[in-house]
Parts: sequence; structure tokens; C-alpha cells
Amino acid sequence: MLRWVALTYDLALIAFAIFDARNSKLSSRVRIERHFGGRFAVGAETEVRIEFTNQLPRDISLIIKDENPPQMKLSGAREARLDVEGQTTAALVYGLTPPKRGRFEFGLIAVRYLSRWRLTWNQTRLGAPVTVKVYPNMRRAREAELRALGARSFVAARRKSQWRGEGRDFESLRDYVRGDERRHISWTATARRGKLVTRQYQMERDQTILIALDAGRLMTARIENETKLDSAVHAALALMSAAARAGDNAGLLVFGRRIQAYLPPKRGAEHLDAALEALYAVEPEMIEPSYSRAFEFVAANSRRRSLVVVLTDLVDEEGSRELLASLKLLRPRHLPLVVTIADRDLKAVVRETPQNESELFRQSVAEEIIHLREAALRLVEAQGGLALDVTAAALAPRLLETYLRVKERGLL
Repeated sequence: MLRWVALTYDLALIAFAIFDARNSKLSSRVRIERHFGGRFAVGAETEVRIEFTNQLPRDISLIIKDENPPQMKLSGAREARLDVEGQTTAALVYGLTPPKRGRFEFGLIAVRYLSRWRLTWNQTRLGAPVTVKVYPNMRRAREAELRALGARSFVAARRKSQWRGEGRDFESLRDYVRGDERRHISWTATARRGKLVTRQYQMERDQTILIALDAGRLMTARIENETKLDSAVHAALALMSAAARAGDNAGLLVFGRRIQAYLPPKRGAEHLDAALEALYAVEPEMIEPSYSRAFEFVAANSRRRSLVVVLTDLVDEEGSRELLASLKLLRPRHLPLVVTIADRDLKAVVRETPQNESELFRQSVAEEIIHLREAALRLVEAQGGLALDVTAAALAPRLLETYLRVKERGLL
């Protein structure tokens, strides 16, 4: 008899649970929304907030779990149980750090909620898949700018003052000081004042910088946790920021075998945002770049004399030969600055003492690559251009120092 009573009780409980589950759909007055603390940037943690709003008069218990991009580093828990009182709001907050640029996908939000009679847990998935863009890290670029230019960048940003140097824009007259160049003496002012007077110049403003970013095969090489292209992207942004602070216009060209992106030279916050949009999804191609096609594009679209900064890499004679032949398309109207991103491991191999034949062979290959690179850069200088060979870690600071030196010497 007791067995039948227990069986009847169980069947009734199951029937009530099924009825409760089917009649306990999540009300439209319950909303779940995903919000981001800002735009995503490489290596920077961004807050993700799952907000639950209960507009019903009764309490709701639920478990929520977000479907975040698995490639991103998770900080905190993406799953939590929430007991939300009527007419209140609760939230799940966690952080995500993207490892690289590009597009990443958020899925639906999984929700388990307790039924009205609290007999079952029901499950549903809310929201819609969301694609987010991960941009280059502008803070990293500005920190590189500040480290490279120091107080000069700070003063230019805060006081809107102009850097003094060997530019061609006249700024003011001052008394002659021993060591001043004779060519800067103003003889008319000297005759008028009865003492030697020197002309003081400031670096010219409103000049043009065009950054040509190689997205070819060699830029796929990885140094620590990023590709050479990633290092070049952040260096390009640092240079664009520094140019804007100096009153110059900076443009951007991304090229592989074909032109991938082009931003005409401008300056301002909107222009930097446009550069971030152009660069966030750029990936290197497993094919050799066409320097001739890129430089023909520059020559056709940039009539004003510009400092053309080519961020690239060279390891063989054929690539060097095409680059050198194509530089003629830029000269003499433009001033090319060819920047090669050296592999730190190559220089380390050359410095080490080989212990066996294999290490000796590896060292010989490394020495040959370094020799070809140095020879190509010397030929760039022989054609009237500028050349710079730096490691990825030193790329942004050395590039900005070279840019400043070009302005100080009035080379544009």
C-alpha cells in the first residue's frame, strides 16, 4: 500500500514539475543585456558587464553564464548565481584581455532560472551573438612616444609650444652667443642694434609624413608574443600621434602584393581613430610585398614633399633589389626613410660561440642575412634616403627620434 502511495506522490510531483516548467517562461519584463567598459585593445583588460533587470513584482533566482571569446584571457568569473528582488537590477562583472588585434565573437548568454513554484530549473539562451573589434593599443603607442621624446612631447601637448631646432621657419631674433653659426647672424639687425644678433628658427609645422606599412611575408615573423607587423602597427601609431602634436600631417598606407588600406595625411583625434579602424584587422600575407606598386601609389597620391617611412624587413638579395629599384619612384620629390625590423635572435646567434657544426652553419646564415641587410641600407642612403635597422623593442623610440632629427635638421 505504501509503495502505491509513494508512486502516486512521485507521479503527481513529476506532473506538477512539468506543468510548472511549461508555465514558467521568462517574462518579457525580465531583461538581460551585455555592456562593455570601452573598446577592446590588445593587451588591455576591458570590463564586461552582464546586467539583469527584473521589472516583475516578485523575486527571481537565476544562474547566468556568458559565452565569451575563448582566445581572450579571462579575469574573474563569467558565471554566477543571482537572486534578484522584484523591481531591482543585478549584474555579473568580469574582465577580458585580448591577445591580438582583429574580430572576436561573443555568443548567447545562457540563463537558468527557478520556476514559479520553485520545482524546476529552466534553461534558455538570450541575446544575440556580438562581434567586437580589438584595436591596437593606443596607450602603448603614446607611452612609446613619451619615452622617446620625453619633455619635448609633453611640452608640445600641454603648452602648444613649438620645438626649436635647425628648421627653416624664422621665429625670433636674439643676442649672439658664442658657438652660433655665422650663417644665422642677421647683419641688418646687427647694424641697427650695434651688436651681433642671431636669427632663431623653429621646426617647421604642417609638414607631411606618410607611413608605408609592409604586410608581406617577412612581417609574419614572431618576436616573443607578437608578429613584426604588430610591432610596426604600434610604432606607426606612435609616429602619427607625435606628428600631430608637432603640427604635422601623417598618412598611412598598408601594402602587401596590393594596396590594402590608405589614409591621406591629416591630423587630429578623428584621424587617429580612422587609423585604428584601418589597422585593427590588418594581417600579414604569406607572399612577397610589391614595393613598386606601393611607391607608385605614393607618387601618384602624394604630390607634396613628404617623409615616407617604410616599415619593412629584408633578408634576401631579391627583396633588397626590388626595394632599392623602387625607391627611385620616390626620389627626389620625397625623402624615404627605410626602417627594417631586425630579429634579435639573429644578433644573439652571431654573438655566441658555436659549439658544433650545426651552430656554426646557423651562425654563418645569420651573418649573411645581417650583411645583406646592412648592404641594402647603405645603398638606400647612397640614393639620398635615410635608413634605420632596429629591433622590435627599440622600433618606436628610434623611429620617433629619427623623425625629430629630420625636423631639427630641416631635411623636409
